[in-house]
Amino acid sequence: MERKIKMDRVTLGKTGITVNKNGFGALPIQRIGKDQAVALLRKAFQNGIRFFDTARFYTDSEEKIGCALADVRDQVFLSSKTAAETPEEFFSQLHTSLRGLKTDHLDLYQFHNPAFCPKPGDGSGLYEAMQSAKAQGLIRHIGITNHRLPVAEEAVRSGLYETLQFPFSYLAAQKDVELVRLCRRENVGFIAMKALAGGLITNSAAAYAYLAQFDNVLPIWGVQREKELDEFLSYIGHPPVMDETLSAVIEKDRKELAGDFCRGCGYCLPCPAGIEIPTAARMSLMIRRAPVKNYVNAEWKEKMERIESCIHCNHCKEHCPYGLDTPRLLRENLEEYRHFI
Repeated sequence: MERKIKMDRVTLGKTGITVNKNGFGALPIQRIGKDQAVALLRKAFQNGIRFFDTARFYTDSEEKIGCALADVRDQVFLSSKTAAETPEEFFSQLHTSLRGLKTDHLDLYQFHNPAFCPKPGDGSGLYEAMQSAKAQGLIRHIGITNHRLPVAEEAVRSGLYETLQFPFSYLAAQKDVELVRLCRRENVGFIAMKALAGGLITNSAAAYAYLAQFDNVLPIWGVQREKELDEFLSYIGHPPVMDETLSAVIEKDRKELAGDFCRGCGYCLPCPAGIEIPTAARMSLMIRRAPVKNYVNAEWKEKMERIESCIHCNHCKEHCPYGLDTPRLLRENLEEYRHFI
């Protein structure tokens, strides 16, 4: 007798896209070789993952997805993003994405973290370009990603967007939870990026169980290694459920990570002093939550000391979507790092 498998599924708002609660976040595969990436993507597909999210900004990620999934294109949902600032750039990026992904259309195309909410008649021509692409059948649904709460809220309330992609994990603030609820009321699909808080959350079962409590949320897990993929694949048939043990993990992490911390989004880059800000600005936390040998070594000592070369241009501070005092965080992390070595 075949065992009945419980499976958590989510529908992305009015798009009608319905998949299990394990989206594949393809940013990390740009860091590995083509053969390794293709094998990872094929394994994900063969074991039930159907939603794959990438971006034109993610170097060769789209090409790797195209190589891995072109022959099963009709069985998957492909989502990409554009950071275009003009209609001409919009269509150039879109056609490049389509070629790389080896498809004639995208199931979801998203504006990639714009500083404002694109709307018809705003003078940029960007939303009109989205509408034109949809009318031509090049894209099926229109979405937006953001790290700025006011922009995200405006997009959801505008009625112009079918999905929102926003950072969301059990470290989220109450205002972020309210954003998820707003999306549910407005029937806008919510795609949760950084569900592991950029690597600060190390218990994926707790991360999954927390997000599973929101029936309108699709997490996209950033996957680079097969062992990471295997964890999430195991949750398709056996989804973790919130219990006392996982609740205790979440409570402990919330206390440890309370206050301001770098989410590792990378919008502070490039740094003119060559500082690897997304890691350096949260080094003290990374050391506590990962094997010490990963960061207490000659390579990272040299990288952390680059903080001394900061020219105080404030580029990082001005571009942080969370309003963090990044130079202060860098200095504090350098001082604490020196205590470890």
